[in-house]
Amino acid sequence: MPAPEIAGIVTAAEVQATVDAIAEWQHPTGMIPWFPGGHADPWNHVEAAMALALGDHVAEAHRAFDWLVANQRPDGAWHQYYLADRVEQDKLDANVIAYVAAGVWHHWLLTKDDGFAEDLWPVVDRAVGFVLSLQTERGEVLWARHADGTPWSFALLTGSSSICHSLRCALALAHELGHERPHWDDAVQRLAATIRTEPDAFAPKHRWAMDWYYPVLTGVVLGDAGRERLAARRTAFVMEGRGVRCVADRPWVTVAETCECALAHLAVGDRARAEELFAWAQQHREADGRYWTGTVYPEGVHFPGGERSTYTAASVVLAADGIGGCSAASSLFVDPDVLLPALADPIEAFDRE
Repeated sequence: MPAPEIAGIVTAAEVQATVDAIAEWQHPTGMIPWFPGGHADPWNHVEAAMALALGDHVAEAHRAFDWLVANQRPDGAWHQYYLADRVEQDKLDANVIAYVAAGVWHHWLLTKDDGFAEDLWPVVDRAVGFVLSLQTERGEVLWARHADGTPWSFALLTGSSSICHSLRCALALAHELGHERPHWDDAVQRLAATIRTEPDAFAPKHRWAMDWYYPVLTGVVLGDAGRERLAARRTAFVMEGRGVRCVADRPWVTVAETCECALAHLAVGDRARAEELFAWAQQHREADGRYWTGTVYPEGVHFPGGERSTYTAASVVLAADGIGGCSAASSLFVDPDVLLPALADPIEAFDRE
């Protein structure tokens, strides 16, 4: 399939170069590190696999999923960080683990490869089982377990929002393959209701941009509520002409946050702002198609350590597809109700409690 493009902002050839750059750094095992010699985490690994498939590197995307299959624990989890030859950080992060469902559903939307979906179904099923073991009675999902099984004591808004989207992808996959998982749907509805109505359920991370836009990006808070949420803290996080700060109190613009925030704006119908943010991200592009992870202003110093990461490149590719409406999966983050089981509306969700 041709790479995504957005007229006047980025060409298909430029996006293809970015996808090719991700493929160049993939290990023979299928693992996609952040950069050569660096670690991989399953969430960003999956995002990179999604980008590979969008740029016609389907075989490489399959190798990426093969790596996940080979490294999944019997309990359905993956560790937080991996190096080429070992586990680097053994924490079991619920959001990181859940994201395989988004990747598998995205891949099926692109390829309609039923054999792939059937092969990955047990992997997704086990991963969701692990994640839901961390859901509280109220609905939020605790951040993680230690490797010995001991759970963390708190939940994160960004992580739970992403998990909600991943669980909807898992449900969509289950429906497509003819598997009944009603308890997954109940878990999704309780989680969405908690995100919408129980802000105190989550550890305070107000300085982080992702806590600002992720409930919108993941389709939990949309419509007027989503637009109001994005407007309320725009000045705290957006550097005009540059991009989105990763934290409100530092002049650190990151391309991934800028691209994700662009998709969040598109999800609430603000195409002009989405295209503007995505266009700003292009100033951080290098001639070989890679993107700087972050830039400090006004100095223009790249951070961390001059890093150009595969996950940053992947965020650009996914944003180009979402904004350009280029593939069969392009609505997954900008109009999720088209491709995913519906969430109850906020009033219905609140009444469930």
